[in-house]
Amino acid sequence: MDREFTIELQPLGRRIRAGAGQSVLATAQSVGVELQAVCGGVGTCGQCKVRCVSGNLTEPTLEEFEQLGEAGIRVGSRLACQAVPLSDVQMEIPAESLTSLQRVQIEGGGQCVPVDPVLPLQELVSRRPILGLAIDLGTTKLAGYLVDLESGRTIAASGRMNPQIVYGEDVISRIAFANKGEDGRRQLREKVIEALNALATELCIEAHISVDHIFEAVIAGNTAMHHFFLGLPVGQLGTAPYLPATVEPLYQSAEGLGLRLAPNAKVYTPPNIAGYVGGDHVAMLLGIDLNRRPQPTLMIDIGTNTELTLCADGRLFSCSCASGPAFEGAHIQQGMRAAPGAIERVRFEAGEIQYYTIDRQPPTGICGSGILDAIAALLDANLLDERGNFRKQASGLHAGKHDNEFVLAGPEQTESGSSIVLTRQDISEIQFAKAAIRAGIEVLLKLANLAGESLQSIVIAGAFGSYLDMRSAVRVGLFPDIPLERFRQVGNAAGLGARFVLASSTARREAEQIVERIQYVELTNHPAFHEQFVKALSF
Repeated sequence: MDREFTIELQPLGRRIRAGAGQSVLATAQSVGVELQAVCGGVGTCGQCKVRCVSGNLTEPTLEEFEQLGEAGIRVGSRLACQAVPLSDVQMEIPAESLTSLQRVQIEGGGQCVPVDPVLPLQELVSRRPILGLAIDLGTTKLAGYLVDLESGRTIAASGRMNPQIVYGEDVISRIAFANKGEDGRRQLREKVIEALNALATELCIEAHISVDHIFEAVIAGNTAMHHFFLGLPVGQLGTAPYLPATVEPLYQSAEGLGLRLAPNAKVYTPPNIAGYVGGDHVAMLLGIDLNRRPQPTLMIDIGTNTELTLCADGRLFSCSCASGPAFEGAHIQQGMRAAPGAIERVRFEAGEIQYYTIDRQPPTGICGSGILDAIAALLDANLLDERGNFRKQASGLHAGKHDNEFVLAGPEQTESGSSIVLTRQDISEIQFAKAAIRAGIEVLLKLANLAGESLQSIVIAGAFGSYLDMRSAVRVGLFPDIPLERFRQVGNAAGLGARFVLASSTARREAEQIVERIQYVELTNHPAFHEQFVKALSF
């Protein structure tokens, strides 16, 4: 008898059930994930190309051999319209196979940064223009910027998903994969180098220029991403006391690292702070002009790993929280990353729960900002209690496979014809994520002898933070309850800081001085963390 299996679609972060004998293409389309398939799914156009990362599929068809070749099939390439799961599978979907792209925050086209040349530009004048490449190397997403090193102007900017995600949605999973042997670490490094080369080429095509004009690059990532990129050992990052192989700023040959830039191009990686606070956080602190914040200020970069720094009385306290991928829509039953059709806003208005989707498309799932909004709306409507349980009298509930579910969008409203729901397990995922962050905040406040209401500013960076509704974040207890005008959402500050460091030797010195000032706190060893975490689980 045919069985149903789970298909995990990366980098979309979707996990869906495939009906008996149903192809990957049909399953994806049933939940509104649109793959290119101009031939109607008969295997003749070759546009629905995917790659099987794990699990078993039916044998490749003649159409697949014709479109992909034996070499492609050997490395796991398949046509989604032809491949049918025989077990739970994980599939990687390249960007070109999707009809619509995920929202990847980059910002910065045309923006100028101060220039204090790192390179001896006078020696390079015969090869003008003289360009630099700044990369924010995120766990989930990559953002790249092409900068004119004479003017400081950003002439091209682009982003893409980090392809390492097929080996794990968070750095802990990737560290575990790398620790299986040298081959795992090599695969992780090759994935990110391949993506960076593709991103550099894409930026240069946009700017109508050759990669041979890129003489300098800055790669800013968290400590694990930094180590993966450089090929450093990461085993020690997976166990206490989580020590990095190095925290020093490094200056290396681009060619030696595998990057295809100008001959003799160099790569600078900013210093790390600790095992889970890296050069990207240092770049973020530069990007938001840390030195001009005399009043108590909390700076947060929210992601699968969330980094926090508290500035108070001239002192800097920093920590990291394993917030996990829930805010990216992962581990949520119908979660997805930000793409057209994702529910991104939910409100309790006029006595009803109302939703809004990206690009106003029919709903296909719910992304991180929408999940947080939905919980806040359910609390406003008094349909959830403080422990995150649905109240028995809550309207909109129906019995799901494992527990009650709240229907956000009925089958008549969705692209797939199936309801989009929020489950008790979904709420638990958000509870654990927000509790980890809030507990980190409280520990830092305690070290500085401050109460939450003493904060004069909370600066929130990162893609998720940009789309987050502050009222909802405060409502669910993610942040201290301070006036909303004290919050500032700054977008990809790490990308801006990376450009500062790229164009200015002064900025590099400032980055290194920031690291020397920071008092890092390892939360797993702090006596107050567990108590604060348990307290923060409640709404």
